[in-house]
Amino acid sequence: MGVRHINPEGLHRSPAFSQAVVVEQPTKTIYIGGQNGVGPDGKVVGPTVGEQAAQIFHNLSTILESEGATLANIVHWTIAVVDGHSFDEGVAAFRQVWNFAAPPPAITLHIVAGLNPGCLVEIDAVAVV
Repeated sequence: MGVRHINPEGLHRSPAFSQAVVVEQPTKTIYIGGQNGVGPDGKVVGPTVGEQAAQIFHNLSTILESEGATLANIVHWTIAVVDGHSFDEGVAAFRQVWNFAAPPPAITLHIVAGLNPGCLVEIDAVAVV
């Protein structure tokens, strides 16, 4: 696929994320805009980070499947969580859907003052197929 996950010596090594991801050849890249925990009706699915994160992963999977990809094709996540809310429930939702045999993507996490009304978490992603 032309994608390498790198964790150079001298940097922290985590099973949850890679320090960087290198794409070495022309390939299909999918840039997914920020997803909130919103169902098909456009309404926020629930009042907790866990409920919203589960819906976000469902939304991400739907987008990726429409292009012949899966969550394992994601090479970078950007995650925003509203200040004062723990992302532990979001991590639990992630563990339900992530294939831990796949190399972990690079991840950026932001604590933010607010998101769309009712939303506690937002995730965007880049996938390489």
